[in-house]
Amino acid sequence: MNDKIAYARHGNVAVLRLENPPVNALSHAVRGGLMAGMDRAEADTGVRAVLLVGAGRAFIAGADIKEFGKTPLEPHLPDVCNRIEASPLLVVASMHGVSLGGGLEVALSAHYRIAQPDARLGLPEVHLGLIPGAGGTQRLPRVAGVEAALDMITTGRHVMAPEALAMGVIDQIEAGDPEAIGLAYAKALLYEEAARRPVSEMPAPAPVDWDARYAAVLRKGRGQISPAQAVRAVQASVEMPFDAGLKAERAMFRELMETDQRQGMIHAFFAERAVSNLPGLEGIAPRALTGVGVIGGGTMGAGIATAALLSGLRVCLIERDTAVAEAARGRISANLAGALKRGKISQEQQDAMLDHALVLATDYAALKDADLVIEAVFEEMATKKTVFKQLDKVCKPGAVLATNTSYLDVNEIAAGTSRAGDVIGLHFFSPAHVMKLLEVVVTDQTTPDVVATGFALGKRLGKVAVRAGVCDGFIGNRILNTYRSAADHMVLDGASPFQIDAALADFGFAMGPFAMADLAGLDIAWAMRKRRAPHLDSRARVGKYADRLCEAGHFGQKTGAGFYTYEQGQRVGTPNPDVMSLIEAERAARGITPRDFTDAEITRRYMAAMANEAARVVGEGIARRPLDVDMVLLFGYGFPRFWGGPLKWADLLGLPALLADVERFAQEDVFFWEPAPLLQQLVSEGRNFDDLNKAG
Repeated sequence: MNDKIAYARHGNVAVLRLENPPVNALSHAVRGGLMAGMDRAEADTGVRAVLLVGAGRAFIAGADIKEFGKTPLEPHLPDVCNRIEASPLLVVASMHGVSLGGGLEVALSAHYRIAQPDARLGLPEVHLGLIPGAGGTQRLPRVAGVEAALDMITTGRHVMAPEALAMGVIDQIEAGDPEAIGLAYAKALLYEEAARRPVSEMPAPAPVDWDARYAAVLRKGRGQISPAQAVRAVQASVEMPFDAGLKAERAMFRELMETDQRQGMIHAFFAERAVSNLPGLEGIAPRALTGVGVIGGGTMGAGIATAALLSGLRVCLIERDTAVAEAARGRISANLAGALKRGKISQEQQDAMLDHALVLATDYAALKDADLVIEAVFEEMATKKTVFKQLDKVCKPGAVLATNTSYLDVNEIAAGTSRAGDVIGLHFFSPAHVMKLLEVVVTDQTTPDVVATGFALGKRLGKVAVRAGVCDGFIGNRILNTYRSAADHMVLDGASPFQIDAALADFGFAMGPFAMADLAGLDIAWAMRKRRAPHLDSRARVGKYADRLCEAGHFGQKTGAGFYTYEQGQRVGTPNPDVMSLIEAERAARGITPRDFTDAEITRRYMAAMANEAARVVGEGIARRPLDVDMVLLFGYGFPRFWGGPLKWADLLGLPALLADVERFAQEDVFFWEPAPLLQQLVSEGRNFDDLNKAG
């Protein structure tokens, strides 16, 4: 026994209470304590049952993240689970809070399970590039059936206690103190002379079409291998004896532990938790936040207002006239209706938000008491400066003034006010009440407590907030512009937009750059190109074929045609037959003889451009750390999570190989493919981007 497992006896029931705050993670000490506790209970004369229960706010939240990446020490979790299940005593698990990953596997090794009404269960290992490795893929199908088990394991989703009861994962739901409830249940089972019920001795479930299911899960995962591998592990639970299935599961688990995808997803897991922890904000208190203002009620402004309302903030939204303001209310109402439909809020909460928390106004004076105001008007500098001059006049001292600009110079916007230290960029991504990314853009004069307030708002809104410096496009859009240009160059040289989109979807992106442009609206990028045109370097290659589409009124999904054509109400299009003729005409005018590109070459060039520019962004201090770039691309741009982000991908590829690619491509276009100084430095020093993350 040890200080992580408390042993107590209540009549003929021994209680093993896990005491490893805050969530009873399955550390080495906990695993050893469980083994010793089972030994003690079995040696304790008169004990007929064992109750497993967690102290604090959870049963067991899963593995101990402090042990990730380290060589696991005995006893290993599969041995602990097998030891619990093999006990001659009756073993009961009383579950509250969360029982995730190894926590659910421990519960499944008990003979009976009781849970609190609000308990949550799940096997989320696929989110770390793994599968359950301590019997989860073998035991869960035996109690819940193949379909339910595949759904839980391949998605990693959490299941609430009532659903778990219906599935057969737990046996009873009862509210109360978890230990008291568990003791009563164990004693009732003993009184009823209930038999031990090891899951391993239950019959194997019925099979499904395994190959079809594997292919469907692989396709849905866009290249992520762990969910598909989980299908094969569950298949083993049906086709093999239990012990052989356990060995097959463990072999698959160990194979996945060695994959790049597992490294990428572990990196994403830790980076998501580290990205908001900025050394410069230690001890800096944010300003008070109870009421916010939003300027502009279009799609973006309405989304920002919705996010603020859902977080419990009061919102004053300013529009130019009453009719436009009412249209904004309609957008917000529709957004909240979606949250109601998904069960995120109640009807009463929705009514309160619309009737009391939201105020519409046409006069900036209504913002006099706002703690923070977010401008979300047209992406044009003069317009934004006009808004900020008004805000400077009416907002109270200490109010934070924020711009949602995607590209414009926040320093210039701040300079037009008398309170530059109170100005910050808060770049939301559309739809703002859904997308998790928030770029917190810090100007030359933004005060530390205003930066802290930006991050505090992000946390309250449930966003992944990332610090960014001021440049054209900040972190995400600046890098986007570069890799989008790389795709443009490949189109000019012989690839088709449709081949590029398909190759990058196979790599794992949610969609390729041309399908994404259709979704965002081709007119947005068109306006940006026109804004940049007077300042464009003469050496830059910029295709004109997209401009021709826009000139014809084809702006993507919203007009029914762009690079793809879209049937009414459809989000997935078919290639627009007019596009290739525009491209071919431009190639001819430029004197370009098109060549073939392989999918592998497309992916390598696209990723090299992205990683090289990302290295430049870090080297210039626009992003403080490589992980900041990775989180921006993961949460704002559909980058495949299993690669961890573009700079984690670069580390996995190897920085010497990346630099060699960039230098080779530079022989064709030295201007576009100039190697980032930071990339060159890291290669010369034998270091990688993760070394910079560890340095802080």
